[in-house]
Amino acid sequence: MIAITDRIDLDEGEIAVTFIRASGPGGQNVNKVSTAAQLRFDARRSPSLPDAVRFRLERIAGSRLTKDGEIVLTGGSYRTQEANRKDVVDRLVRMIRQAAIERPVRRPTRPTLGSKQRRLAGKSKRSEVKRQRQAPGASGD
Repeated sequence: MIAITDRIDLDEGEIAVTFIRASGPGGQNVNKVSTAAQLRFDARRSPSLPDAVRFRLERIAGSRLTKDGEIVLTGGSYRTQEANRKDVVDRLVRMIRQAAIERPVRRPTRPTLGSKQRRLAGKSKRSEVKRQRQAPGASGD
């Protein structure tokens, strides 16, 4: 079990990690060894995630989410399979933790009478400053 939050634990069996060949420089080794990790996590069918977290996670995943609801993360920054596997799992955990944070609902408020009066007073003062800058007899056309 991977602890995400105090209420959410992720079963390691829900995560499938395969190793693929990494792109980029690496000499002869890059053609022989599959060190890049590709993680697949079926977010849509995961029993570990509450519905609200699942919905937010799908929005956070963006283009990393397939049409079937799987999140696909690829990591090949490190030279070893273990380091790349840890990297992609950590990235998934960070995404789920971010999705677990429930944003407060913004309730629209109306400006107070005092704030309206201060705003209008500031506009009047600014208007007066600009009017005084004008040359006497300037028509403004």
